[in-house]
Amino acid sequence: EWLGTCGTFEERQVGAERFNLFTGCPSAKTCTIVLRGGAEQFIDEAERSLHDAIMIVRKAMKRSAVVAGGGAIEMELSKHLREHARLVRGKAQVIINGYAKALEVIPRQLADNGGFDSIDVLSKLRYVHHTRADGTNFGVDIENGGVVDTFAKFIWEPVDVKRNALLAATDAANLVLSIDETVRNPKSEAPESD
Repeated sequence: EWLGTCGTFEERQVGAERFNLFTGCPSAKTCTIVLRGGAEQFIDEAERSLHDAIMIVRKAMKRSAVVAGGGAIEMELSKHLREHARLVRGKAQVIINGYAKALEVIPRQLADNGGFDSIDVLSKLRYVHHTRADGTNFGVDIENGGVVDTFAKFIWEPVDVKRNALLAATDAANLVLSIDETVRNPKSEAPESD
């Protein structure tokens, strides 16, 4: 009565360890996830991935603003940057086009990870984003290997996560581009003599 109730309680062995499982708890606010794997590095990676997913859901619940996922936003930004680059002359045009191309890495990687021809998927995405008035939300269709309105298919990303990712990537690129000199130590480049 003081601690709560559960539908069933059982002791279950998982691998070499025994766990007490409380299931069917009507007023539970937490849960436990048991991660197991062959090597510590796999467990660490699974834990990081799970933590990232939980934090994204948490952010989405705090602020419900979302954008289309599946690379749709990156493709739309790339389209606008390429259009703007046509109005610019000189080195700035090359830099803007390079940034637009870099944004397309996200949908390309999604297509590759899904086992699809990324060149074909990227071509379809460019076509949809440039020719359709309602093409803004089209991204990679991971189920069928084409393109789909990801917003309508409930493939969303929290606005805050997307904004932070774009800002961090832009800051990193600016930092690399701001390096104006490479310092070399000739002693460290010389072959070691015995």
